[in-house]
Amino acid sequence: MEYFKQAPPQPAAVSQEIRDTVSQIIRDVEKEGVDAVRRYSEKFDGSAPKDFRLSDKDISGLLAEVDDKVARAIDFSIQQVKHFAELQRRTLTDFEEETLPGVVIGQKQIPVNAVGSYIPGGRYPILASAVMTVGVPKVAGVKRIVACAPIQRGTGQVNALQLYGMVKSGADEIYAIGGAQAMAAMAFGLDGTPPLEAVDMIVGAGNAYVAEAKRQLFGVVGIDLLAGPTEILIIADETANPEFVAADLLAQAEHGVNSQSVLITTSRPLAEEVTKEIERQLASLPTADAAGQSWREYGEIILVESDEEMAKVADEVASEHLEVQTRDPDWFLARLTNYGSLFLGQSATVAYGDKGIGTNHVLPTGKAARYTGGLWVGKFIKTVTWQRVSGAANATVAPPFITMADTEGMVGHADSMRLRLNGKLSESRERARETSLK
Repeated sequence: MEYFKQAPPQPAAVSQEIRDTVSQIIRDVEKEGVDAVRRYSEKFDGSAPKDFRLSDKDISGLLAEVDDKVARAIDFSIQQVKHFAELQRRTLTDFEEETLPGVVIGQKQIPVNAVGSYIPGGRYPILASAVMTVGVPKVAGVKRIVACAPIQRGTGQVNALQLYGMVKSGADEIYAIGGAQAMAAMAFGLDGTPPLEAVDMIVGAGNAYVAEAKRQLFGVVGIDLLAGPTEILIIADETANPEFVAADLLAQAEHGVNSQSVLITTSRPLAEEVTKEIERQLASLPTADAAGQSWREYGEIILVESDEEMAKVADEVASEHLEVQTRDPDWFLARLTNYGSLFLGQSATVAYGDKGIGTNHVLPTGKAARYTGGLWVGKFIKTVTWQRVSGAANATVAPPFITMADTEGMVGHADSMRLRLNGKLSESRERARETSLK
């Protein structure tokens, strides 16, 4: 393996200042409620509305501003994402099985009762965010979905196009709250008329403060995953189009100055051409300020000897998005194991996934793809188990488990099983106690 271009060492993803700031915000919101949310909204967003929850009048007024062409595009995204979520939902089934005579064990799929979805502001008003984090739990059967989005600085209102996505995706309540204070508000709830009742789970992408808030609130509520700056990895051989590869690397680099873009290739000529092509495209790219800095500081090109080595290094990188632009993409589909979402073939750009081709764009970063996938309909569903035991089955299951409990010294456990077996605590209980004390 050879670095054709290597990124310099990077600082820690989350500074102590961010951790401390988020911790203070969470404590204040838990203690002070609406007053703290108002204070932090004014500090970070420049204003705070009289009522954080958007009324029907607020919503209809903002939706009137939405361009019909953009609305149709968002509708298309919603259709694709919800359809894929419905296909996923069909794979989650209830079942029961008699595993021993008189012993029936089963599982049941139960949607989370209430989900809080965060719709980020930031550099770009990502229109598909609501689709991914409101539309998908709606398909899962979540009864109540709360959406929070920051007020746009200087406007005093949320982004109308993002609001359209929230409404059309099925949000039940929408609040003009941003940042870590939004995450805390959804986790703890807020007094008001009507109140914002606490949710069971918070999801959605955001900046480093939002991600840190999710980390600190995990346990108070469930979370989807801890997603950091976006990442793209492209596997390419000599058959790849350098213009396509460069464009796809820059498309993710424009997300922010700390986005990671990596190319792994068996072709030195391709590496050289992609390097030239990136500089050519940057010269006319309107977002070159972010994309250029991101590529210079986080971009990498790695040269390897074979397809097998490309697959091995790709699994070590464990990128959020993984494109395969090779002569045989299916060979890699069969072998790759660590990625958030996979894009096979020259036509499958990550940008399609970002905007709503069907798969979710909330994906694992920072090598988390080694142990988890991205957000999907199953994340909003609890797979719970149950069991039913007949009286006759006690004769089969109780004796070995009583032996285990007695051996452990857990006589109370053994007693509960002896009662099922004999209808009373037998003399063996006293012998079991004596054995446990030796």
